[in-house]
Amino acid sequence: MSANLIESFSAWKVLALYRFVTLENLDALKASLQARCDELQLCGTLLLAPEGINGTIAGTESAMKAILEDLETLFHVSQGEVKSSYAEGKPFRRMKVQIKKEIVTMRTPKATPAEVVGTYVEPQDWNALLEDPDVLVLDTRNEYEMTIGTFKNAVNPHIDAFTEFVPYVEEQLDPTKTKKVAMFCTGGIRCEKASSFMLNQGFETVYHLKGGILKYLEEIPPEESLWDGACFVFDRRVAVGHGLAEEGYEMCFNCGWPLKPADRTLASFEKGVSCLHCVDRLTPESIARLRMRQRQSDAGLFE
Repeated sequence: MSANLIESFSAWKVLALYRFVTLENLDALKASLQARCDELQLCGTLLLAPEGINGTIAGTESAMKAILEDLETLFHVSQGEVKSSYAEGKPFRRMKVQIKKEIVTMRTPKATPAEVVGTYVEPQDWNALLEDPDVLVLDTRNEYEMTIGTFKNAVNPHIDAFTEFVPYVEEQLDPTKTKKVAMFCTGGIRCEKASSFMLNQGFETVYHLKGGILKYLEEIPPEESLWDGACFVFDRRVAVGHGLAEEGYEMCFNCGWPLKPADRTLASFEKGVSCLHCVDRLTPESIARLRMRQRQSDAGLFE
């Protein structure tokens, strides 16, 4: 089947997965995985590290079934987290398999999910924790992700990168005073490491939402939901809502901020150049450079 035919499909199956498992021979794994994904004409990214595998990939139904069988054989991914959804267009430009030091960067030896991890909470039980006054509910995502949506009663740690979660906990929270903590993130992987870190810091009871926000939005009906807004995702869909339906967001090319339709009607928005979050930081030189790049993109030079 040709790449052009696959490009014309109206719906792509998207698979988000991770598993913390000790891996060796990463170079050989990378080579075999890249070859298999290319054979199946998938797009997306898979990260390999000594601590496990993480990634989001997309392709046809039959291709995704085949790669999932391969990943189960190699990594037993069903023992981790695997979630599927759909995108109306091709969600990634290309397929990349990469080797990293960590599958989610935290830069602390105190986060060891393969050894110790918090208590998983199913989506059906999550609302009870949100409404429990004795539980501190933490959103472990970055500031720009929280801006477009989060759970009611959740605390925003105001971090711009996941590595900042470590000093936030060390400087702002006290395990002798905060007895119960519940955390959530997009798909669950950041909370695996965050819960492990907090337990190793001495926090008594640490919960985390199994499958993350995406699983909650997939399983919990809107009328029962305590989620407010949209959930940022790391592909061309930008954001999804209940039932994992696309929410009509676009990302600012210059600063990467997710923009809802109303943001794109403002005078500060220029496609490929600026938005309300970055327009004041641009110089005339950078505006000219970005406009030139956008003209090249419109002409199809980056396809």
